[in-house]
Amino acid sequence: MTNSPVAGVLDKGGLSALVRVLAARGHTVVGPTVRDGAITLAEIESADDLPFGWGSEVEAGRYRLVPRADGAAFAHTAGPQSWKTFLHPQRERVWSAERGPDGALLVTEEKPVQTSYAFLGVRPCDLRAVAIQDRVLAGGRFPDRGYRQRRTGAFLIAAECTEPGATCFCVSIGGGPAADRGFDLALTEVLDRDGHRFLVRVGTEAGREVLSAVPHGPADPRTRHAARAAVDAARDRMGRAMPPVDLRTLLGESLEADRWDDVAARCLTCGNCTLVCPTCFCTTTEEVTDLTGDHAERWLRWDSCFDLAFSRLHGGPVRASARSRYRQWLTHKLSTWHEQFDSSGCVGCGRCVTWCPVGIDITEEAAALHDERAGRPRLAQQKGTGR
Repeated sequence: MTNSPVAGVLDKGGLSALVRVLAARGHTVVGPTVRDGAITLAEIESADDLPFGWGSEVEAGRYRLVPRADGAAFAHTAGPQSWKTFLHPQRERVWSAERGPDGALLVTEEKPVQTSYAFLGVRPCDLRAVAIQDRVLAGGRFPDRGYRQRRTGAFLIAAECTEPGATCFCVSIGGGPAADRGFDLALTEVLDRDGHRFLVRVGTEAGREVLSAVPHGPADPRTRHAARAAVDAARDRMGRAMPPVDLRTLLGESLEADRWDDVAARCLTCGNCTLVCPTCFCTTTEEVTDLTGDHAERWLRWDSCFDLAFSRLHGGPVRASARSRYRQWLTHKLSTWHEQFDSSGCVGCGRCVTWCPVGIDITEEAAALHDERAGRPRLAQQKGTGR
């Protein structure tokens, strides 16, 4: 936990009131829910829609929902979605064109839908991911107008991490389970003999205004201590870790490493890692038309550097092999992202490890590259497992 002001304590009734207040202020409230055997992000109408009593077990290439006896609402690891699904949609129409009776073509620019989101239960790793996407998509010379509009009106309620998963490694990438910045309100869930409650901290004046309309009690010392202890304990229970080296230098000096052949033999180049990553931002455009040719549309949609056509130029793709495409993704994520955006592109959420069909582990690959550079061969049982 950080030194942002502690404002009080919510019970479960207060959490329900928070959702009602946000909706009354015109926000579309989005939070974690249980659907299709996973924790997914969706619009919620009340706090009852949150995944009370559900947790998750994760490993490389494995995700399972598990019931919890304590009834916790935020004791699960990251599901397959991140908040970029709402701020940077998978598919968005850019313009449409109609041919009139006189043969003239009328082009109409698509205006972004006016939606004011309130995100409830944003993990600290995802807070950092949103901040990265802000620099990528809302900054620079050519900002994404749709992203900027959706982001400007978004109200963020963090849920500090007290239950890291086996694929989490945020601490080793410079983050941690505590919400340090970028939130309007931050919740820390506490369950002990004194009951089920949420310590609340305020990050912005907008957060203070919302909380003032929600019934809450004072932040007693026992709740403060329990919340801090839970977050501190989570920091020491990360399931994965990046090697303690300068990753920018490591990747820059490993372009010809033999390990790329090893991972290429396992990688399906399916692009799952880029789809679930909360910071991957690449897009492409496509045009569609009806059978008459009188109506056409241009759509912006997510793309992936694992797609063979992603680097296609005249004469063919620049990165034709799985080796070159995986190397591009990992090197950009951990190294050259710094040159573009002054930060790493990884927040340590572990989604790419969990949702890889063959269980390729980004931390294992980084460690293998480090060992190869240092002249230390990997153990035979480790090589090629992705675990």
